[in-house]
Amino acid sequence: MRILHTMLRVGDLDRSIDFYTNVLGMRLLRRKEYPAGEFTLAFVGYAEESDEAVIELTYNWGVDRYELGGGFGHIALAVDDVHRAVEEIRARGGKVTRDAGPMNAGTTIIAFVEDPDGYPIELIGGR
Repeated sequence: MRILHTMLRVGDLDRSIDFYTNVLGMRLLRRKEYPAGEFTLAFVGYAEESDEAVIELTYNWGVDRYELGGGFGHIALAVDDVHRAVEEIRARGGKVTRDAGPMNAGTTIIAFVEDPDGYPIELIGGR
């Protein structure tokens, strides 16, 4: 068994695809509309779905926002240099919610950014 993807419901699919591809550097792997169900799916990631887990962005037609819920935590991305990644994300228009620095009660360098729908994304260095 392996993890295939994490699904996030988004309020503006094009805006979310732009964030994940242009701000975080992922690729749009596939996109498909389902008219009978009134939704569109887009899959983004750093590698092909056959090789790594990806993110499924689900747009339910006519729904422009969601409550994130109390059970969801965050998505985590490994980066070589958290400080540099934060600078690059900020320069691309991304929202940084916690600058690079040591994690609480630890030494691992982390930072947090937020996608257009408010989902938190943790950047973790040294992995």
